[in-house]
Amino acid sequence: MAIKNKLEKVNYYFRRYGFMQTMKKIFKRLFHIKENRKSNIEAYKIWMSKHEPTEEEYKEQVNTEFNYFPKISIVVPVYNTELRYFKGLIDSVIDQTYSNWELCLADGSDKENLSFKNVVVLDNRIKYKFLKKNMGIADNTNQAIKMAKGEYIAFLDHDDLLSKDCLFEVVKRINDTRAEVIYTDEDKIDENHERFEPYFKPDYSPETLECNNYITHLFVIKATLLKQIGLLDKKFNGAQDFDLVLRACEKANKVEHIAKILYHWRVSESSTAYVADTKPYAYEAGLKVIESHMKRTGKKAKVTIGQDVPGIYNVKYDIKGNPKVSIIIPNKDSIELIEQCVKSIIEKTTYNNYEIVIVENNSETKEINDYYDQITNNPKVKIIKYPGRGFNYSSIINYAVKSVNGDFILQLNNDTKIISHDWLEYMVGYAQNKEIGAVGGRLYYEDKSIQHAGIIVGLSGIAGNMLVNLPYGEHAYFGREAATRNVAAITGACMLCRRELYEEVGYMDENDFGVAFNDVDFCLKLLERGYRNVYIPYVELYHYESKTRGYEFSKEKEARFDKECEKFKNRWKEFLEKGDPYYNPNFSLDTCNYDIKID
Repeated sequence: MAIKNKLEKVNYYFRRYGFMQTMKKIFKRLFHIKENRKSNIEAYKIWMSKHEPTEEEYKEQVNTEFNYFPKISIVVPVYNTELRYFKGLIDSVIDQTYSNWELCLADGSDKENLSFKNVVVLDNRIKYKFLKKNMGIADNTNQAIKMAKGEYIAFLDHDDLLSKDCLFEVVKRINDTRAEVIYTDEDKIDENHERFEPYFKPDYSPETLECNNYITHLFVIKATLLKQIGLLDKKFNGAQDFDLVLRACEKANKVEHIAKILYHWRVSESSTAYVADTKPYAYEAGLKVIESHMKRTGKKAKVTIGQDVPGIYNVKYDIKGNPKVSIIIPNKDSIELIEQCVKSIIEKTTYNNYEIVIVENNSETKEINDYYDQITNNPKVKIIKYPGRGFNYSSIINYAVKSVNGDFILQLNNDTKIISHDWLEYMVGYAQNKEIGAVGGRLYYEDKSIQHAGIIVGLSGIAGNMLVNLPYGEHAYFGREAATRNVAAITGACMLCRRELYEEVGYMDENDFGVAFNDVDFCLKLLERGYRNVYIPYVELYHYESKTRGYEFSKEKEARFDKECEKFKNRWKEFLEKGDPYYNPNFSLDTCNYDIKID
């Protein structure tokens, strides 16, 4: 049998092997659960062999003539740096394929090192100043900035390295976009010059950045913007770079991400790259940085240290007023699940102004109607009857949205169970921001492994949940499961947004996506209009995943699923070709857990 693509393969396995065997095959392939899985180190070595520029490409870069040829001032605060690291830094800058740069070194070391002077005379583009006094990392860096004459300022730590093509790629992006802020991907480098632990980052993600300085290295800012926002602030020493990044991004006309490893972060026994607890004061400083950002931007939120992942913070927005949340739960016959779901909402939820709206979809049993009679004694619960026949999820949701009067709409599956008490406070707090579209949370299987942590658009050619099957307590790539972050889409199993957004995007598409991909389509329509969608890890629920509908794949269902797949690919062709902006293109789309793409 000729199998054209992965979706056809899934359907084929369902027909031939049934549900359980098919799911095992999918998990082994789609979620990369297999004994002979390559280690991240091996995968990264393969990746490097395929992505490092060739000598011929380096030569082409040297000879490239840009329309705009800005000077890049690389600023470095030097402090008691080992000579071998100092030389390595200098060499990595001199070796750049882009030539219009200057290196500004402000040395606050305990004593002057004459060997440094012998090194810096290697190139007249290097400026070196011994400060005689250590003023701390922020003010030492500021001294280097004051030496700079370039149109853009790039920040480099005193023992780190730039890739040979780093400035070329930065200037190329500046020519393409005229961005005022540019950042790149990075990795770590050890004493033996071995590179490891690549940090492939998302495109600019404001809500992610508010909770975690994912931008770090390399960071480049237009000099005029830096003059506007001011230099580094020493009161945030330890997180002074985070403060500068936030202030820059608040004012920049455009923030650009280059999805290439252009910066190598040196690992030594005293560095934060080596062990996260080396500088715990930095995380306390980071908390103050976020609080300062909130004050500048007029936002009110409580900021605390996040869930046992260093450098990740928990931002919980204050809710403006007392908006009403209409929790819409479609249901047909399933008394055990709907009873459990409703009970968990009533018992767990600490936010008061909500209503539970069960959308009754042609149930047939006496038991469910008896339950409805019982539960509607609670003034927070009401039943509305969907007038249609069959199962069209989008149509059911649209009917309910038009029938309720909540300021916020929360779509919730009947096969969910609330875990966190303040789940609605988190969701409403984010969704009230006029720049935010849909928000969702962390959903678990019954064993508390992850079922949903946001959706990757493009996974297996269409879309799929992130971090599926990650065991509870284990950390994903750079703690992504524990970080509030921007995502392309949220599952409709638990998704909240402002009521008016449904009307703005034309509601959920009940014609083309009656069952599958309606939530992803809805979220992409929000993105298309400039809104951002957010995953919040502190919103925690169990999701028993479609138990009421089952997984039987009749010919009719197969045909409908294939049709919806094709419609999704056609409608969002350009988005799929460009790639999910919140999932780095260097990650595989065959797995959902940030595996490096090595094909």
